Amino acid sequence: MLTASNAPEERLSAAHRARLAYIYVRQSSINQVRHHHESTELQYRLVDRAVGLGWPRERVHVIDEDLGKSGAGSTERAGFQKLIAEIGLGNAGLVVSLDASRLARNNRDWHQLLELCSLFGVLIADGERLYDPGAYHDRLLLGLSGIMSEAELHQIRMRLHQGERQKAARGELRLPIPAGLAHDRSGAIILNPDEEVQARLRLVFAKFRELQSARAVMRYLRANGLPLPVRPLLGPAPHEIVWREADCPRVRNILQNPSYAGAYVYGRRRQDPNRRRPGSTRTGTTKVPVAQWEVCLRAAHPGYIGWEEFIANQKRLADNVSRYEAGHSGVARQGSALLQGIATCGRCGRRMSLRYTGPNGDYPVYCCRADRDHAGGPLCQEVRALPVDALVERILLEALAPDQIAMAVAALGQLDEEARQLDKQWALRRERARYEAERARRQYDAVEPENRLVARSLERTWEEKLRATEAIEQDYARWRRDEPLVLSEVDHGALQVLGENLPRVWHAATTTAAERKRILRFIVHEVVLDQKRAPGQIWFKILWQTGAASEHRLQRRVHTYRDYIDLERLRRRVNELNGAGRMDKEIAATLNREGFIAARGCAFRGENVWLLRKRWGLATVKINGVSANPLRWPDGTYSVQGAAAALGITPQTVFDYLARGWLSGRQLTKGQPWQIELSDNQIIALRARVRHTRRSTKEAS
Repeated sequence: MLTASNAPEERLSAAHRARLAYIYVRQSSINQVRHHHESTELQYRLVDRAVGLGWPRERVHVIDEDLGKSGAGSTERAGFQKLIAEIGLGNAGLVVSLDASRLARNNRDWHQLLELCSLFGVLIADGERLYDPGAYHDRLLLGLSGIMSEAELHQIRMRLHQGERQKAARGELRLPIPAGLAHDRSGAIILNPDEEVQARLRLVFAKFRELQSARAVMRYLRANGLPLPVRPLLGPAPHEIVWREADCPRVRNILQNPSYAGAYVYGRRRQDPNRRRPGSTRTGTTKVPVAQWEVCLRAAHPGYIGWEEFIANQKRLADNVSRYEAGHSGVARQGSALLQGIATCGRCGRRMSLRYTGPNGDYPVYCCRADRDHAGGPLCQEVRALPVDALVERILLEALAPDQIAMAVAALGQLDEEARQLDKQWALRRERARYEAERARRQYDAVEPENRLVARSLERTWEEKLRATEAIEQDYARWRRDEPLVLSEVDHGALQVLGENLPRVWHAATTTAAERKRILRFIVHEVVLDQKRAPGQIWFKILWQTGAASEHRLQRRVHTYRDYIDLERLRRRVNELNGAGRMDKEIAATLNREGFIAARGCAFRGENVWLLRKRWGLATVKINGVSANPLRWPDGTYSVQGAAAALGITPQTVFDYLARGWLSGRQLTKGQPWQIELSDNQIIALRARVRHTRRSTKEAS
């Protein structure tokens, strides 16, 4: 019967001892390194085991770069990568570790190590045995050790996670809280007792309710010099509130934090290995949708807003991202297109994007690009924006006309309330600055006068606080001077007049395009456009925020009359007017009065009517109907034939005289007979010219 011995002297050879021995030392976390000193010392004492196996102490190298790092993966374990490199270079003869779990906690790294050790003839030792990865039974034992190590880590994680989740389900797991909340002595969550913190956060939610944009809230806070409270989670004092200048990420963090809605939430984020970048400790984390949060206990503690408002804020923040393919309208921007973000294609139901065309790139067009982007086909449809915007604007102003007085009163109240809120914010800032200056003074007074080393530092701090207080007082005085707290009677009267005349406010030069769009979105939810439903017109439906809907039609501009909105009615009307003896200019004026619009969106002119008559074969109306032209008209003017007879020339010569300016005449419109003015003196002079011309021609011949 064959037996395999495990005696060290039989497995070790001179070739092994000719190479180096490596001691791999690892602890899974910084907490273990700080508190589990015995385990770390035990691993360092493995150097004696390598010496006992025949290696000189100077040829035993310790790899301890992975202290405080988990063995679940090798991405950030520089020590393990160094060990693998030394084995691959043929420098290692022995690898010593306390057990398999210290080398790796996942089978991929563990079997990679075994394969390299087997290939390069490296032995593996733990605290009890010596293994040869090239031997079948030893490799089998090592493989089982790696499997048990990974399974042990999995079981530890499962127990810890289940215990943590059960504690979170009861709302007892203590999680980091934002700056607007605090723990009382019993551990319950309450609003931060600092009045300035509360007032600033309430202002953020109120302004987002009004402005509907996190960036707009940020700009408002910066314009008024209002910083935001922040509780840093890292650093020597993680529970102190610090004030930082407002920026978009900080405003969004406040709006997206469910704790401010009074909810206790666990599982807002999860790890995503696909998004993890090598070398970075802050990547690989993704946000979880609200519906997929593991634990969400509403009304668990006091909050600044309600849960319904929190959900509405999340929807608004997501909708502010301009993603037309996802149906997001995007925040109102400065472009001239009024329906930017809320225009929907009436043919495919997708959100319509926006592009600008024209010589100067300032003419907006709503376009549905879904078919082109997805299937490479033609555009679904394009709608010129300005005519539609003008009609929607008129419909909106008409709808708001009955509520103009109420809107003016609400605007006045909002301005007064905003002024009071800002004054309260300034009062809290001034109070905090005075408190910090007084606190610095008390610290300076408490120090012994002889201890100048400390007194000088406290004196500088006191002076800095006094200067900061003075700067805030000056800023407040400047703000009160530029922004009066109470509006005067003249301002009230002017705002009342503007509020009662909404179109004047809408078209005012100080009203920006973004403000018009925000007003529109308060009233209108969506506008569905379709210009292919009927020829020559744009059909659109307005979906109001109240849930009501209204349909409208608008004649659109076309290039040819083949696409005209109601060509038969136009043709019938032109034929009627032409049959009634109307001239082209008279027909054009009548069409304009009756609401007809030319193909290119402009008013009719005589030239348009003349072209249409030529296309439809309608004869020009004559002064004398269908009879031949008389020699003289009733007003005493001559026709072409009459002028030719009076002068003794041909009708063609009359046209030549008209072109040269020797004769003066007029036509009521193009195609009408000429009415030529001739006096007796002109007839005598022109006859003499004709006789002179004929005699000169005869003599020359």
